Amino acid sequence: GCFLLWLLPSILRAWASPETRPSSPLCQQGPTKVSCKGVGLRKFPKELGQGIKYLELSNNFIQSLSGSNMPGFGQLEYLDVCFNQLEAVSATALARLPRLRSLLLGSNHLDRNYLANGEAFHLLRNIEVLDLSVNNLESHMASWYISNLTSLRLLDLSGNTMTKLLAGTFRSSPRLRQLDLSSNYIMEIQEGAFEPLEELEELNLALNSLHCISGFSLTQLRVLNLSHNALELFSSEEGGEPYLLRVLDLSHNRLLSFPELPKAHDLTHLNLSNNLIASLLPGSPHPREFVLLYKEMQRFNRSVRPTVAPTHVVDLDLSNNRLELFPFSFFHSLGSLHSLSLARNCLQDMARESVANGTELSVRSLDLHSNALRALPRWFFDSLPHLESVDLGSNSLQPCESQGSDQGRDPHTSAPGDTCTPFYSLPRLKHLSLSKNNISRLQPHAFSRTPLLSLDLSGNRDLSVPTGALGGLELSLQELSLRDNQMDQVVLPCLGALRVLDLSGNHLSLLPTGLSCCPLESLDIRDNALQTLGPVGGWSRSLRAVSVAGNPWSCCSLGWLDA
Repeated sequence: GCFLLWLLPSILRAWASPETRPSSPLCQQGPTKVSCKGVGLRKFPKELGQGIKYLELSNNFIQSLSGSNMPGFGQLEYLDVCFNQLEAVSATALARLPRLRSLLLGSNHLDRNYLANGEAFHLLRNIEVLDLSVNNLESHMASWYISNLTSLRLLDLSGNTMTKLLAGTFRSSPRLRQLDLSSNYIMEIQEGAFEPLEELEELNLALNSLHCISGFSLTQLRVLNLSHNALELFSSEEGGEPYLLRVLDLSHNRLLSFPELPKAHDLTHLNLSNNLIASLLPGSPHPREFVLLYKEMQRFNRSVRPTVAPTHVVDLDLSNNRLELFPFSFFHSLGSLHSLSLARNCLQDMARESVANGTELSVRSLDLHSNALRALPRWFFDSLPHLESVDLGSNSLQPCESQGSDQGRDPHTSAPGDTCTPFYSLPRLKHLSLSKNNISRLQPHAFSRTPLLSLDLSGNRDLSVPTGALGGLELSLQELSLRDNQMDQVVLPCLGALRVLDLSGNHLSLLPTGLSCCPLESLDIRDNALQTLGPVGGWSRSLRAVSVAGNPWSCCSLGWLDA
C-alpha cells in the first residue's frame, strides 16, 4: 500500500503531461474541422479521425512535423502551426499532405534547419497560402523556402531578418497576389526582384530601412505600403501601361516633397503623414538638409519632372509635416478629394492672394487640428462649399458674433475682422470641433444658420457660454461636449435633438436647467461639484448611460437615483 501511494503522484503527473495524455479529447472537433489551439501539445495529434480538412494547432509546443506522426491526413487543406517551437519539417510529412492549400507556420524556429526544411517544401506544389512570418529568416533562407512553390497566391514573410530582396527570390512564384515583407531590415531591392510577379496586387514593405524608391514600375499593383521606412525620394517610371495603384501609404518617412507619381494612375487613397514636406507648390526648393546620397537620386535630380496631381484621390493625409501655407491651387486640381488632413503642421494664416476668385474645393471632411491658426476668413469657407466636418482643435480660433435676428444682412459681405472666425451661415457643416482653442467666451448666435449635428468645445478653460450663444442649434444639435472647461455654470437653450452631452471635468454644482427639453441618451457629469441632481424631470426617461463618478454626492439627497 505504501509503495502504491508513493507511486501515485508520478502516475498522475505522467497522465497529466501533454506527451502521454490523449490529445483529441482536449481539442474542439467537428466533422471536417479540428481546433487544438493552446492545449499544450508537444507532438502532432495522431489520434484525430479521418477526413479532416481544417486543423488548427497554434500556440502549442510542437517541435517537428514528421511522417510517422501524421497518418491519415490526406484530405487536409488547411494547417495552422503558428506560435509553436517548430524547427524541423520532414519531406515524408509533407508528402502525406497532397491536398494542402494553406500552411501557417508563423512564429517558430524555421531558421535552424532551413536547408533540409526548404528541400521538403519542394513537395508543396499545390500550396497557395504560406505564412513564414517571425522565423528569424535571412534573405537567402526565405528564397530557399519558396524556391519551388509555383502555386503561391499569398506569402507572409513579415517579422524576419531579411536585409535585401534578391533578384531571383520570386522567380518560381509568378502567381503571387499578396506579399507581406513588413518588419524586416530590407535596405536594398535588387533590380528585377519583382519582375516575375505580374499578378501581384498587394505589397507590404512597411517597417524596413529603405531610403529611396526610384523607377517604381509595378503597374499592376493595387495596394502599396511603404510606411515606416527612411524614404527621402519616391519616383515612378513612365511607361506605356497605366498604373492600377489605388492605395499608397508613404507615411512615417523622410520625404521632403510630394512623391513623383505617374501621369496615368487611379490613386484614391494617399497617406503622406509624418514626413518632412514643407511645400506642395511646383518647383519649390528642397531644404538645405536634403543631400543626394544615392546614384538613383542624382540621376533623378538631372531631369526633374513636374509634379503630377493625384486627380482621382479621395482621401489625402498630410498630417504631421512642415507645411506653412494652405496650398489652394494644388488642392483645386484634386476634383475628387473628399477627406483632407493637414493636422499637426505649421499653418498660421490663410493668404487671400493664393486663391483665385471662384476657386472651390470638393473637400467634405477637413482636419486642421494642432496648427497655429488664429483666424479663418469668410472666403476660406466659401471655397469649401461641400464641407460637412471640420476639426479645428488645438488652434487659437475665436468664433465671431452673428446677429441671428438680422435676416437682411448678407453673411458673405459681413466683415468680422481679422481676430475671429465666422462659423455662422454654413448650411452644409454638420460636425465642428473647437476643442483647446483658448476660447474664453462664446459670442451670441455664433453658430446661427449652421445646422450642426455635433459640436466639441472641450478643453477651453474658464469658457463662458452666455444665453443665446448656442442659439440656432435648437433643432439640429445631437452631440455637445463641454468637457474639461473648469466651468462653474452652463446655460443651455432648449436643444430638442440633443442626445449626447459631456459636462465632465468642470466645477458644476447644478445641472443646466435647459436639460428638461433634451431627449438625452448619454450624460457624462464626472468630476464636478455636484451633491445632487435635483429634480431630474422627464429628460431622465430617455437616458441609457450616465457617468457620475468624482462628485461629492450627498447621502441625504439621493432621490434622483430612483428616477
